[in-house]
This record gives sequence, structure tokens and C-alpha cells, in this order.
Amino acid sequence: MAKLTRQDLFTLEKYAEIRNEFRARVIAHKKQRRVPLGEHAALYFEDALTMQYQIQEMLRIEKIFEAAGIQEELDVYNPLIPDGHNWKATFMVEYADEHDRRAALARLVGIEQDVWMRVEGFDPVFPLANEDLERSTPDKTASVHFLRFELTPGMVAAVKNGAEISAGIAHVQYQATLAPLPRAIRDALAADLA
Repeated sequence: MAKLTRQDLFTLEKYAEIRNEFRARVIAHKKQRRVPLGEHAALYFEDALTMQYQIQEMLRIEKIFEAAGIQEELDVYNPLIPDGHNWKATFMVEYADEHDRRAALARLVGIEQDVWMRVEGFDPVFPLANEDLERSTPDKTASVHFLRFELTPGMVAAVKNGAEISAGIAHVQYQATLAPLPRAIRDALAADLA
């Protein structure tokens, strides 16, 4: 999947004009890229469109219009676009109640290492987590993590040929499995592969 360049982005003026339509398109797109894992966790798989939206929103909020500032945003978000042989996801621990969330984050230290993806016929793949910076301490995990699932050529070929995909968490304090992924999500993830 190609990385984004300045030519892929809208100017601040153009983005202001089309923001509502673009946002609606991205929200619909993201629905096919969310993998719920139990009641309190989910994977949100990123791609060029989700990252373009992130960048456009950052440029808008920060009123960034100079080339160097735009490039900084591209440099931050481009690494979250899959490379054709992996899936990249934002993993979120989701508790609405702040007290419940704090207690869970203390209980779930290391959960980001226990998330897995599995292509039918292959062993589960565990992620490389938070490559940009550490998000956990010995006392608590973060509610947001960035994960990369590296696939073998055989896994990529199997997915391209229709193999089912499943996902789960195997943490001692939190287990969940979604097997197989719904067809629309499976197909969206297959499209991320070369």
C-alpha cells in the first residue's frame, strides 16, 4: 500500500468544503475495519484512507499549511499504513467508566503483547507493539496501543485465496476470540495485502 504524499492531501480550504462528506465516507469505511474483541477491547485496522483522515484533521486543528509542518504529519502517520505483508492496527481498551478503566488498565499490563491474528491453516501471529514509544509501565497498560502483525508470504497468499481470518486476546486477565472475522472485515484486511 502506497504511503501518502502532500499531493494526496487537500488544502485547508478544500478540506473545509468537503469535510462532512469525507468524514462520512471515512466513518463508513472504518466500520468495516473494526474488530471487537470481547466487551472492552477492539482493533481498528489502519490504511491509507484512515491515515489521510487523521492527517487532514491534524492539519485542520493545528492550522498547518506550510510544507515542513505537512511533512511532519506525513512522517508521523505514514508508518501506520500497512506495507502489503502486514496489518497495522490501533488497539484500544475501552471502558466508559473512568474508575473501571483505571482498574482494568492496572490488571491488563502486557495485554498488547497477547493480541493475535490468525490466518486459517497457520499459527497465530502476535504483534510488534508500540514501536514508536513505550505505552505501558509495570503498574498499568495504556488504553491505546499501535500494533503491527507481520505475515509470511504463505499467509498473504492464503488470505488472497479466501482463507478465513480470526482474531483474539490471550491475556491471563482477558480472553476473547472472534472467529472467523465477518466477511466484510476479512475482505477489507485482504485488500491491505499485496
